[in-house]
Amino acid sequence: MNWTRLLPAALVVVLIGVFAALLLGPERAADDPLVGEAVPTVTLEALAGQPGFDPGSIEGPYLINIWGSWCPPCRAEHPMLQRLADEGVPIYGIAWRDSPENASGFLAELGNPFAGVVLDPRGELVIALGATGAPETFVVDADGIIRARYTGPLTPDAIARDIWPVWMDVNR
Repeated sequence: MNWTRLLPAALVVVLIGVFAALLLGPERAADDPLVGEAVPTVTLEALAGQPGFDPGSIEGPYLINIWGSWCPPCRAEHPMLQRLADEGVPIYGIAWRDSPENASGFLAELGNPFAGVVLDPRGELVIALGATGAPETFVVDADGIIRARYTGPLTPDAIARDIWPVWMDVNR
């Protein structure tokens, strides 16, 4: 076997992998253009029986979570959201591309960690937030400024590494 021919090819594969991980990895909050900006104001319908979401009327820090009943990763992260809510973290849910019936059924089945839920069938707020899919979670400070963004399903490691430190900082 000729290692001198394989080594450059292996190096290229490794470099492509590193760049892909950096570009596509979930921890892209540091260079997110909306981090440091106010939460966009988009008027959406509240899910029946739920408070809505009006960034201008919320006092104190909170999380925004984009989810859908059709989204398997959203289902997987739901226990993490419930755990955060049980610890007193206010979370506002944006049911993206979902029907009221399916969104309500999802919450009835798995529990409702949200302080308020709005329906975003056309993706108006999702687009305004610059979200690329579901799930995505944003940490918002008491002034309504986005302080962090996490793309992908929340896990205990992701919460400990990317959400909780920012959450503690905005609660000082």
